[in-house]
Amino acid sequence: MPSGNHHDNDIAKVSQRAAEIESKLPRLRQFVEKARILLAMVKDYWTGRYREVPYWAISAGALALLYVLNPADVIPDILIGIGYLDDATVVAFCLKLIERELERYQQWQAKQTGPTTAAALKKTAAR
Repeated sequence: MPSGNHHDNDIAKVSQRAAEIESKLPRLRQFVEKARILLAMVKDYWTGRYREVPYWAISAGALALLYVLNPADVIPDILIGIGYLDDATVVAFCLKLIERELERYQQWQAKQTGPTTAAALKKTAAR
């Protein structure tokens, strides 16, 4: 997919490094489920499966997920106990900012897969 601007590159990077981002998500337990849904939404956006989201929202989600991936962020992840505080704060802020878009995505996702359970959504988000 051609990238016309910096945000497209960020969205592509999130999609390409999804496994690495997911490996960091368990450290942010409070936000894991919503963050996985966000990651699935970014991946579905990038592949063209889901485009019913404003560009600002998908960009905000991609940037928040890239922040989690960055080991040299405001509070380095290596600091035990507090290293993920800034990651959690950025993700929490983003999730709150795009909460309505995540709900719309989950509704769309449910229509694609039929009636789903939380386990099925989790499995879909992990792809």
